[in-house]
Amino acid sequence: MSGSVEMEKVKFQVEYPVNSSKGVLFNMFSTPSGLAEWFCDDVNITKDIHTFIWDGSEESARIISKKREDFIKFRWLEDEDSGIASYFEFRIKIDDLTGDTAIVITDFAEEDEIDDSKELWSAQVDRLKQVLGA
Repeated sequence: MSGSVEMEKVKFQVEYPVNSSKGVLFNMFSTPSGLAEWFCDDVNITKDIHTFIWDGSEESARIISKKREDFIKFRWLEDEDSGIASYFEFRIKIDDLTGDTAIVITDFAEEDEIDDSKELWSAQVDRLKQVLGA
């Protein structure tokens, strides 16, 4: 094969009901100790750059926006460097009628990897729920 063709990343969202308060959830998304409990093995933060560590490999992401107890949005530096306009976001959603809490995760993946990515997020959120006892 000659030359590498950059695959277009496609945006997708997954939503998971979770029995927890906004404050607790936001801490799980925005603090090193919270993230290390469910999302990664460890995380190092330098300014707005989070370096996530899994099984000895690491990937860095920049916080591109956040609103306390509402959402936090990251962009992988690798995508930023490649000019790919993708991000991943953890958003806390409260149902107006029932008061039920859900996490809405927005992410991007190549078309043929969306199902795998959704499965990965499901596994991550299962870990989060275990940690929360939710």
